[in-house]
Amino acid sequence: MIAHPFDRLRQRNPFSFAGDVALWLIAALHVALLIVTAFVLFSVSPAKAAEPPACTGEDLLPALQKTDPATYDKIVAEAAKTPNGKGIFWKIEKAGLSPSYLLGTMHVTDPRVLAMPKGASEAVADASTIVIESDEILDEKKAAAAMLMHPELTMFMDGSTIRDHLSAEDAEKLETGLKTRGLALTAVARMKPWILSSFVALPACEISRKAAGASFLDKHIAEDAIKAGKRVVGLETLAEQLQAMADLPVEFHLQALIETLELGDKMDDVVESMTALYLAGDTGMTMPMLEAVAPSKPGQDESAYAAFEKRIVTDRNKIMAERAAPLLADGKVFIAVGALHLPGEQGLIELLRKQGYTVTAVNG
Repeated sequence: MIAHPFDRLRQRNPFSFAGDVALWLIAALHVALLIVTAFVLFSVSPAKAAEPPACTGEDLLPALQKTDPATYDKIVAEAAKTPNGKGIFWKIEKAGLSPSYLLGTMHVTDPRVLAMPKGASEAVADASTIVIESDEILDEKKAAAAMLMHPELTMFMDGSTIRDHLSAEDAEKLETGLKTRGLALTAVARMKPWILSSFVALPACEISRKAAGASFLDKHIAEDAIKAGKRVVGLETLAEQLQAMADLPVEFHLQALIETLELGDKMDDVVESMTALYLAGDTGMTMPMLEAVAPSKPGQDESAYAAFEKRIVTDRNKIMAERAAPLLADGKVFIAVGALHLPGEQGLIELLRKQGYTVTAVNG
């Protein structure tokens, strides 16, 4: 059996992904983070938003390849062992059906990401049904209502604030990190740490583009599909996505929040590195790269990471595959979900193959 890089990295440092989890959320998980970000920043209207600042992050991997070739080679070797770790655009085929397609996305507004790989735009145009993680993102009022109906999933409901769960030193780090994003800690103090992580993890340029009304890739695809009169279907609800995060221990999220804060300006470089890997189709390199450039502290509980992997990755992949099945049975479907849901033995590509589909990477 081919091992997944999660397993090898976890053996080296049982809970070494606390900070990496927050980073991974940017590219791999659900749009709830971005919806919540937009919801909190609602006071910045597109008409009043300033010109988005230029993105300043630098890809860390070229420098790493020169300064530490052994570590770089290790990242490449880990990626090579990841099933389906190369490619973000895949063709789904079964006898008697028109082909469907699967695109791994980044939930960002970066113009380079919005361009999509060669052939994807044509596949979208030809599709009868467009499938994204949650179609609730198309209606801001509906998205806001979904969150307001379940405040316990995003807010501390016991009267405590984030300060009550942090040391004075860590609270100061959080306050400073939020301030650089134009947010006051007092305004978001009751929010759960995984939501706050999204505020400090995303580059200022990304947050500004969103505040100015730019759509991230998944939403952009769905909006164009609606304009073209196509059917748009979601595989999950926002409430389900929020519940997945809320199910994890608060201590896990607090650790991720603080380690993300400690990266400081390096976060922009990490995001740019992730983007570069995404554009190159090297999804299998993402997790090994994060472990190399943003190592976190040892000595934490292995069970917490195992719970994360099962609840946020494995469980959701299974749900997505199950709910996609009746849609794919009609053919001519275009599915767009976070890129890191695709690779691995329990990734969407392998799950679709188990349903009897031939799934092959689209080159070019």
